[in-house]
Amino acid sequence: MKIRSAEFVMSNSNVTNAPKERMPEYAFIGRSNVGKSSLINMLMERKDLAKISGKPGKTQLINHFKINDEWFLVDLPGYGYAKVSKKKRTIFQFFIENYFKEREQLVCTFVLIDSRHDPQKIDLEFMKFLGENQIPFCIVFTKADKLGSSKINKQITSYKKKLLNSWETLPTSFITSSNTGLGREEFLKFIDGVNQDVAKDFK
Repeated sequence: MKIRSAEFVMSNSNVTNAPKERMPEYAFIGRSNVGKSSLINMLMERKDLAKISGKPGKTQLINHFKINDEWFLVDLPGYGYAKVSKKKRTIFQFFIENYFKEREQLVCTFVLIDSRHDPQKIDLEFMKFLGENQIPFCIVFTKADKLGSSKINKQITSYKKKLLNSWETLPTSFITSSNTGLGREEFLKFIDGVNQDVAKDFK
């Protein structure tokens, strides 16, 4: 897939106000500081489509971007950042949960995982939530350039082994690096394939 256009459409905290256009939608979510904005910019080959901040928890709304006038990329708030107040965390969880449960256009969620870390309880719980609500998702291992090739493979094998304690089959996964562009071609090829598979549902 070639990215011909990528434009910001809107930000909001209420799924009922999201774009009404019938297009496939892909959500990006993960723990704060997982490298979500950098990954989105790498995939779109844009430096500033998603705002990058040194301060975790910067994304606090549902952000819609229209890609190639064919599908939406949705940048969601990160979860698990301790310095966000308890009240705000509750609000984030409420409208994020509503988005996942009510957004009919959502065809796949990309759960971002920092490849340097062992399985975190909050990530596993979030994947469980998606599974229980029958929401298709993929795992995206980020920051792969921070580890050597043998280390990254060992880390991800260990992660998958942990998941198999709870899951019968593993979701599709990607190994990515925003710095090197690793995984970009496979990522966009996957989205292109899903778009073709669901095209009849969005006519």
